[in-house]
Amino acid sequence: MTDLNINREKMEYDLVIVGAGPAGLSAAINFKKLCQSKGKNFSVCVVEKGSEVGAHILSGAILQPTALDELIEDWRSDNSCPVKTSVKSEELKFLSESKSYNIPKLFIPKVMHNDGNFIISLGSLCKWLATKAEAMGIEIYPGFAASDIILSEGKLAGVITSDLGLDKDGKPSSNFQPGIEIFSKYTLFAEGCRGHLGKRLINQFNLGDNSQHQTYGIGLKELWEVKPENSKPGHVMHSIGWPLDTDTYGGSFLYHLSENLISVGFVIGLDYKNPYMSPYDEFQRFKTHPTVKEIFDGGRRISYGARALNEGGWQSLPKLSFPGGALIGCDAGTLNTPKIKGTHTAMKSGIIASSEVFNELNLGNKNTQIINYQEKFVNSWAGMELKKARNVRPSFKYGMKIGMVLTGIDQILFKGQAPWTLKHGEPDHLSLKEKKHFKPIQYPKPDGKITFDKLTNVSFSSTYHEENQPCHLKIIDEKIPISNNYKLYDSPEQRYCPAGVYEILSTNGQPSLQINSQNCIHCKTCDIKDPLQNINWVSPEGGGGPNYTNM
Repeated sequence: MTDLNINREKMEYDLVIVGAGPAGLSAAINFKKLCQSKGKNFSVCVVEKGSEVGAHILSGAILQPTALDELIEDWRSDNSCPVKTSVKSEELKFLSESKSYNIPKLFIPKVMHNDGNFIISLGSLCKWLATKAEAMGIEIYPGFAASDIILSEGKLAGVITSDLGLDKDGKPSSNFQPGIEIFSKYTLFAEGCRGHLGKRLINQFNLGDNSQHQTYGIGLKELWEVKPENSKPGHVMHSIGWPLDTDTYGGSFLYHLSENLISVGFVIGLDYKNPYMSPYDEFQRFKTHPTVKEIFDGGRRISYGARALNEGGWQSLPKLSFPGGALIGCDAGTLNTPKIKGTHTAMKSGIIASSEVFNELNLGNKNTQIINYQEKFVNSWAGMELKKARNVRPSFKYGMKIGMVLTGIDQILFKGQAPWTLKHGEPDHLSLKEKKHFKPIQYPKPDGKITFDKLTNVSFSSTYHEENQPCHLKIIDEKIPISNNYKLYDSPEQRYCPAGVYEILSTNGQPSLQINSQNCIHCKTCDIKDPLQNINWVSPEGGGGPNYTNM
């Protein structure tokens, strides 16, 4: 908890939104539209921990424009809108180690088709949405991380932004600036996947009591500029198979944007079992496949990033609201896993939640339960979409072959209307098996042209943290990293972290864990995958972290 004895500046708003991603910005814009149409002057602000809007936004990304059509009807005729590259062709490949096989469209569930969708930079879309929001009078404060919540009589009453200028020991330095107490009648949390306040709120208000646990994946991505002859604007390629084994859920994406730009990435379910697996190195190895490597020969990597993503879907949706606020977007877990898309559903959740906040304020209420939000979301097209997709991800707990068969039955034969709902497997942090059951994986040495070492790639994420600040990766029990993780799993945090944050040092033959927190790209994987849930990710100073320009 933040020290409440510090004398802090106070601000008050009718609505505060934490996070300037697609859900948060959609909520703000929709709320302001309602204010304007109904002649109300309710105040709204958005706080964003990134140095600018879009700095912490990372996604593939393909946009299904359904929610954007609802939010901004004339976006297609707006030349400033960055949504321009429509999907023109797509393919799904199965990869063996040296060959690739196209899967006929007949056998690809409709949910995975991309007709009418657009290849985008989600960061660029958020920057554009922010300009629309500010033009409406919405206040957006980048560089302000919401680090704590304000509770009053069991209700959420606002948030506190992070203190600036604390030294490594958590004591005020000469540059100390206390965070601000922002009081609000309602607060919407749009922090993205595994938001650290969202996680606390789920526990504080028992929001997960009637849902299954959330499941996650890690997505790794690079943006490349390729030779003109290798660029096919509007082309989409996904793959399954190599380099993953048949027990590991995951696959690749490769999206051709305009101007010789290609987004390439890899997603791996965080329920993988082998403690020696490195998602980062699996991604690098994928790029050496003959079908893929030829696309990038002679090109240059522009940027790199990684982010955890929700995969639990319908079964894992928590209770979405609590007295004084609600979870929206990936804070709630609205990603559609088989579609590999969450932007449109996140935006829709923000639109619905902000409409319900407006209704509450219009009735003269404050800090009440937003009672209709959950029902309206689950009955919306976004909620129904998640329900139809509910059986895909848990099908793969039985392995790739059975998972594909079950998905075909569920999505092609029953069209998502099967009379059953599968349960997820064990939580991701419990899935690792002890190292004695596996052999270390010898990954190829990076060539510096197509494949890269981890720390070099992190430099292409433009990550920066003020060095003399408290570590935002909190180890709950200092003994566990060695007594449990090192002893039983050979310190898997060295491998599941995609940024080289966790390092095992040896002094006089005794191992110890070193945390290089300045490398952290805010993916949250450590918070999810640590076997004993001994790592708690909290927000560092606002303005720090990666800067995903055009990602």
